[in-house]
Amino acid sequence: MSGIPSDVDAINPDSPTEGGGTLICFSHLRWNFVYQRPQHLMSRFARDRKVIVWEEPIHDAPSATLDTHVCDCSGVTILTPHLPAGLSRHEETETLRALLDGAITRDPARPLICWYYTPMMLPFSDHLAADCIVYDCMDELANFKGAPSELLPLEQRLLDSCDLVFTGGHSLYEAKAARHPSVHAFPSSVDATHFSTARAAGPEPEDQAELPSPRLGFYGVVDERMDLALLEGLADARPEWSIVIVGPVVKISDADLPRRPNLHYLGGKGYAELPDYLRGWDVALMPFAINEATRFISPTKTPEYLAAGCPVVSTPVRDVVRGYGDVEAVRIADGRDAFVAACDAALTLSRTNGWLAAVDARLAGESWDLTQCAMSNLIDEAVQRSSHVYPVVSPIGADGDRPQSYDVMVVGAGFAGAIMAERLARDAGKRVLVVDKRPHVAGNAYDRLDDAGILIHQYGPHIFHTNSADIFEYLSQFTEWRGYEHRVLAAVGDRLVPMPINRTTVNSLYHLDLRTEEEAAAFLASRAEPVDIVRTSEDVVISAVGRELYETFFQGYTRKQWGMDPSELDKSALLQTLTRFPRLGSCTVKVSCDERFQRTAFYRRGHPMG
Repeated sequence: MSGIPSDVDAINPDSPTEGGGTLICFSHLRWNFVYQRPQHLMSRFARDRKVIVWEEPIHDAPSATLDTHVCDCSGVTILTPHLPAGLSRHEETETLRALLDGAITRDPARPLICWYYTPMMLPFSDHLAADCIVYDCMDELANFKGAPSELLPLEQRLLDSCDLVFTGGHSLYEAKAARHPSVHAFPSSVDATHFSTARAAGPEPEDQAELPSPRLGFYGVVDERMDLALLEGLADARPEWSIVIVGPVVKISDADLPRRPNLHYLGGKGYAELPDYLRGWDVALMPFAINEATRFISPTKTPEYLAAGCPVVSTPVRDVVRGYGDVEAVRIADGRDAFVAACDAALTLSRTNGWLAAVDARLAGESWDLTQCAMSNLIDEAVQRSSHVYPVVSPIGADGDRPQSYDVMVVGAGFAGAIMAERLARDAGKRVLVVDKRPHVAGNAYDRLDDAGILIHQYGPHIFHTNSADIFEYLSQFTEWRGYEHRVLAAVGDRLVPMPINRTTVNSLYHLDLRTEEEAAAFLASRAEPVDIVRTSEDVVISAVGRELYETFFQGYTRKQWGMDPSELDKSALLQTLTRFPRLGSCTVKVSCDERFQRTAFYRRGHPMG
């Protein structure tokens, strides 16, 4: 389903862009596969900057090569690595890094934007001296079939290093908002001009022209996100309807597809062809399964179907319900019978056109041009305030007046590196070179005075605490201390209550007057709900304090900390019990009234002297 949308101006690939710099997009979706979010956005960014799309490698070559071609319509350059089979993960990373370095000039047009659709490409590209790093999270890839185990750690690494996070829907926004200071929701947009041509008379594709009416259709990737049983049930319930499926089948076998005389699988089609297929449909379908793979999706096809003039019937995908549940032409149905009934109603609506004006007014504010413009403005702002510094990290490139020999080189000037270097230099008399990609010590705990003279944490606040007098005395050689005890209040309804949960929290929530630790412990025990077999972290919490406290405090907190629901985490992730109260992850239920987040002998915030 490749092609170019009608409202994207073609760019001569031989003509250099002016003033926009370079954007390198690392994508797990191939440019010529299905035309979707990456193609829409990159084609528009290519209007005023050099855009390079780096695809996943193909393991089919005797030696590593890089295929380069330029999209005739947009001017986007697509780079596809071809690698030998059988490389280890480390070998593949190093090979891809070498190919990338060979493809990108040492001084690309600035600003240089690194744009990621997948964290899996970070290991071979994170050395690029980007002026802005964007993570455009269009799916929760970790929930997809066959997702690699290293995906979540790499995503966290990407979130730690990027300047902007864009999400493909509101549910994804909610999942990422607490994990980065600059997260922005950009739900699926639409090229209404392209799809509205389906409303006018025009050609009918040969493979669809002879199918009897009414026709109900779906286009897109057919994979584990589709409810195949629902599709089969719809075909059985209405054998007189033609159900048309347009799109490639991936991650599942053709043998898994339901087969009925009125079910027609037409394969993948080009983006330019889609309006011709839509022209012949009475109703457009989104028969998605409700599972982990669809939990965060925001289907691009929803506004596209509407722009084509087709009423839509969808299963209750969260972002479809939230974004289009109030639209007359979008029917939401759960279960076979309800879905069939919704299709009946949508067929009736398709014979009228009074609903189109409201749809067109809504879609006018959802164009890809507006989305790309808003993203571009955010990138420009991020570049202006960018603090990315990539100094030479090898002594080979260091200043000429520095010593030419060292006893020890410490790589990394965070807490561990800085302390090790100091001890080696002072106690062991070694000549030590410390190198770091950042122009300062202290890693993520670095603080500085801003332009207004206010002391700020460059990478977010950090709090020091320890029970060790030796550590406290050692660090006191280098810093002053400010006394600080961390207390957190959580908003529950119209109340602010201590977090972690303590006796004060319980008294406030349940209008109680528990005065002793024994009374608090007995109350918590009364709220606990038995779980036959404790398998997940959800089971751990519910068996300790009950479902109400679990849903009020632990579920959302764990999602924020882990990026996963407790029901998806093994019990070992949160199973840490302490005497007389449970400790669950970073959330403790205390039977005392102590409101301190941690209880350590030396709980301070350190202020470096210099």
